[in-house]
Amino acid sequence: MTTPDDRTARIARAVAETLRAPFAVSLWTGERIGPAEGPTVKINGPDAVTRLVRRPSLDTAVELWAEKTIDIEGGTIFDIAGLRPEGGLKSRLKALPRWRLARDLPSVYFGSSAAGGPSGLAGQDRFTSGSAKEAIRHHYDVSNDFYRLFLDERMVYSCGYFTGWDNGIDQAQFDKLELICRKLRLKPGERFLDIGCGWGALLIHAAKHHGVVAHGVSLSEAQTALARERIAAEGLEDRITIEVKPYQDLEGPFDKIASIGMFEHVGFANYDSYFAKVRDLLVPGGIYLHHAITRRMKRSRRAFGRKSAEHKALVKYIFPGGELDHIGMTLQNLEAHGFEVHDVENLREHYGRTCRLWTDRLQAREAEAIAEIGEPRTRLWLLYLAGCALAFERGTVQINQTVATRRRKRGPSGLPPTRADLYR
Repeated sequence: MTTPDDRTARIARAVAETLRAPFAVSLWTGERIGPAEGPTVKINGPDAVTRLVRRPSLDTAVELWAEKTIDIEGGTIFDIAGLRPEGGLKSRLKALPRWRLARDLPSVYFGSSAAGGPSGLAGQDRFTSGSAKEAIRHHYDVSNDFYRLFLDERMVYSCGYFTGWDNGIDQAQFDKLELICRKLRLKPGERFLDIGCGWGALLIHAAKHHGVVAHGVSLSEAQTALARERIAAEGLEDRITIEVKPYQDLEGPFDKIASIGMFEHVGFANYDSYFAKVRDLLVPGGIYLHHAITRRMKRSRRAFGRKSAEHKALVKYIFPGGELDHIGMTLQNLEAHGFEVHDVENLREHYGRTCRLWTDRLQAREAEAIAEIGEPRTRLWLLYLAGCALAFERGTVQINQTVATRRRKRGPSGLPPTRADLYR
């Protein structure tokens, strides 16, 4: 007698054989379809197929990955992503044996299943603004010890800057901090503000190497507590202060301001108030450095507004409330709110390299991560970091550093005639 599991296995086998994936697929029955060697995608139970049939979405695949119902053996996510199947996906989908599948699909679709996502990983759709304190805590208050497993020694959680692609993550993040300080043209005694200061790395670097009086704000209690410890360890408590406070409540003025990897949380609806506030905090002629991830502009605003499945999953599971503009929108907002834009530098490949190193480092310490935050969340983060690496490497998203000054009524900007000093 044919059981529901038999029918489910038949569906999985037929799909794997027809799509001719360049990697092997291993079923819960012990069958292996595809190449005899190389990385293998493991389907560890019929529940995976049932849930994908009932809810064929990226959300389902993410949940199955997080709970290890789908896994990879003999390789990594990068290995699977690097393999290219022969022929177009559309032509291979047309070759699916529809009549054979139609015979088995009803019993799979309407049969019993232990469907449901892994405990504690329900999507966070309730967050409508990425700058809401609860949304920030969802991402950044995971665990300081967890972030230590894959970040550099300074705990910089943003794109590194590679003066050579073989440089390690510690060197790349030091060079990034130094590049930011050079672009801001920091001078001893200046008042410097870091909006979304994380674990304090930029504040410490700016005060220690450029002599500024630095102030930072964050919405993460966990990050701020560790940042204050690190500042005290450096003996810089008299020159650096940090508050857990929304940027909206800040008072100026400041000579220089940086926003590094924070703007993604602001949200489209808050752009006008954000840029207006930064302008008001900055002295006339003061420099603002805007370091933010962007998406490519499409043919129309309507097309740009459509969110991909990958973006929706990222916002649901990792960055609740996050939104990405395009570089044209950034420049338009800066000019509309009284800034003069001077330089834009795309560091897309640098962020791809950064995320790949982060993924490798977390993979190497996976057991420690699981002990710290649990296996489902660890696997989710590995998927997220690898996905980000691939997105930056392929150009799906960009990362831009934009340098602007608060516009004076008239006269020179105060910047030098060239940028040769930045890349010495």
